[in-house]
Amino acid sequence: MVQYNRTPPAGGPHNPVWLNCEVYSQPVPNENAVHSLEHGAVWTTYWSSLSSTAVLPLQQFVETHYVGTQRYLILSPYPRLHAPVVASAWGTQLRLRGPGDQRLAAFVAHFAGGGQRGEPGGPCTGGTGTPIG
Repeated sequence: MVQYNRTPPAGGPHNPVWLNCEVYSQPVPNENAVHSLEHGAVWTTYWSSLSSTAVLPLQQFVETHYVGTQRYLILSPYPRLHAPVVASAWGTQLRLRGPGDQRLAAFVAHFAGGGQRGEPGGPCTGGTGTPIG
């Protein structure tokens, strides 16, 4: 198990296999998600205690936002978050006030697809994980 300097991680050592981008109803392995961040994914995590009604707008957001032909978005619950919703990209992170926080769209528009370091444009499918979407 890799130790990271923030929760959830936003870069660092990772598994050689990336996580398939999409929506997950259960927490996902950090090491696989971090590899997806390196490829340009934005990983949005939320308090596991949020109701399904509260999470629905986040799921719809993931389902409707693409970067080119890829969906560089991952959504999953995450234990012990410091904010109700946290958006992470390679090397950066944004704590959001909740599922309706409008800053998520700007964060995704700026970082999804990997404009920063890492391996931008790497695959977001063909890895591990079985999304619900």
